[in-house]
Order: sequence, then structure tokens, then C-alpha cells
Amino acid sequence: MNLTEKTLRQTYKYKGRILNLRVDDIELPNGRPALREVVEHPGGVCIAALTKARELLFVEQFRYPYGQVVLELPAGKLEYGEDPLEAGKRELHEEAGAAAQRYRSLGTLYPTPGYCGEIIHLYLATDLAFSAPQPDEDEFLRLRRIPLETAYRMVLDNQIPDAKTQVGILKTYQLVKEGLL
Repeated sequence: MNLTEKTLRQTYKYKGRILNLRVDDIELPNGRPALREVVEHPGGVCIAALTKARELLFVEQFRYPYGQVVLELPAGKLEYGEDPLEAGKRELHEEAGAAAQRYRSLGTLYPTPGYCGEIIHLYLATDLAFSAPQPDEDEFLRLRRIPLETAYRMVLDNQIPDAKTQVGILKTYQLVKEGLL
């Protein structure tokens, strides 16, 4: 059975600085018409930065949609066409004041595939060197270091709700557990 939906028309309802919203008229695999609401987003990057002491670097920041401070791995939005690894290096430096000698891809993540085209690129950063963080003017962050084992337990105990952070922690933990780092 063919599962592909065919786009017939795209109508933009909003174009903003961070995202666009469009409504698409589509044809379902059975030939019937339907609508799809789509959020266009340039994507993001997330860095699991692991110190020699097996600690992960985190930032705490207020996330307006949730009305609370959220614990996250350093991350940021891509510009359209931007290389994800270069963006990750920039975000790690800006948010955590760190640079790594080694980066390893941890794959990609589709955070909300039902309506959003965002793709988050995940990386592991090791062999870290530190300087002063340089957050953007509108970014207010608190830097934390948490042992990898503790962060892993926090994910399992539902203390870290952010999806990209959960995946970054779990993949890093598994690589260390398997002796691949």
C-alpha cells in the first residue's frame, strides 16, 4: 500500500522570524482530499558535551511557552542552509564557554513529526577546553555540570522533560556503557 500524501496547494498563514505556518491541501493515498497544518522551522542542533570527569554540560533557561526554567543540553536554532556541526560548535561556545577537540554525530531527531518539519541534529563533544560563555543578548542562562550517571537517572525519573536533552543523554550514556568512548 502506498502511504504517500500528495501536496496540491500550499497557503502561508504566517511568516515569522523563527517559523512559518502554512495550510496544505493534500490528496490522501485513497484519493480523498484533506488539510495539513505545517510549521516550517529551519531546524536545530543539540550538543552533549562530556567532560573528562564524565559530567555533561547543561544550561538552565526560562522557556516562555512552558512558563518555567528548563534544564537542557546546549542547543540552538539553525539558520536556513547552515551546517549543523558548525552551528553546534557556535552554540556550545556561546552557551557553555566550551570548545571540543572531538565531535561525533548522535544522529537526528524529529521532535514533532505530526505538524512540524523541524529536524534536530545531535552531537557528542569530548576533549573540552573552556573559556567564558558568550550568550546572545536576549539569552539568560545558568550553566550546570551534572555527572552522566546522575543525568541518566534524571531522565528515567522524569526530571528532564526536554526531548532532545533526553535523547542526547541516553545515547551518550549508552556509548560510555558500551566502552565506545
